[in-house]
Amino acid sequence: MQEDRFGFKGRRVLIIGGGQGMGEATARLLASLGADLALLDIEVARAERVKSDVEKLGVRAHAVQADVTDETSLVEAMATVERTFGPVDGLVTIIGMAAWSPLVETTTEIWDNDHNRNLRYVFVACREFARSLIARGRPGSLVTIASVDGLRSAQNHGSYGAAKAGLVNLVRTMSQEWAPHGIRANCVAPGGVVTPRIPLGDPAREAAGMANVPMKRRGTTDEIANPVAFLLSDMATYITGQTLAVDGGYMAAGGFSTKLPAPQGKTIGVES
Repeated sequence: MQEDRFGFKGRRVLIIGGGQGMGEATARLLASLGADLALLDIEVARAERVKSDVEKLGVRAHAVQADVTDETSLVEAMATVERTFGPVDGLVTIIGMAAWSPLVETTTEIWDNDHNRNLRYVFVACREFARSLIARGRPGSLVTIASVDGLRSAQNHGSYGAAKAGLVNLVRTMSQEWAPHGIRANCVAPGGVVTPRIPLGDPAREAAGMANVPMKRRGTTDEIANPVAFLLSDMATYITGQTLAVDGGYMAAGGFSTKLPAPQGKTIGVES
């Protein structure tokens, strides 16, 4: 019998943003390791597609729809998962988006939107997750997706960077308050990653964007899913309150910024 070193067999994990990109890659990896999965997405058809795929690996899966920027929608969806699928032991929050504008052009609406979809909903989800675990007397583990932009300056998307910096600090606080209950909290902070919303583009622009990345390329969604699974798993039972940069060496090289024009449009998706 193969040893279950990651400890996922028999466990249930909720992935918020599990319908595509990093969330889908994480779902496929966790399912291959034996985890049952609840997949939350604003477009339930995406979650249903991933659900169908991971069930072929022999695990149970459940798809649920919610708008994470609406606290009522998110809390009700998490309660539905617990009631119909079962209480979860692990939580992964993937969803995040950035608005691009210089600070002098950043409105309070842009600021609030970036904080709602990168920080506020994560607090709500993690709070509900911890409340359930504590009430049941169960240990658990959560992993959030931060960003290197929360570890350094974030020119032309400062509201996003501030929200991600807040997320890094929030996870540290959660790790301290919830450690006595056996709940671990960690972050993965990606650098540039190829996702459905930010596919590979013009080679010249890609090369310019990666000029300060030692590995000279963007990461893949699988390369984010791997450390997420590790931090969530029993392989990391003495790790909590940490933020792991997964960035091709960018932060180690100094995290220097290349001042490129903002992507087309005012808003981009960076995780989901």
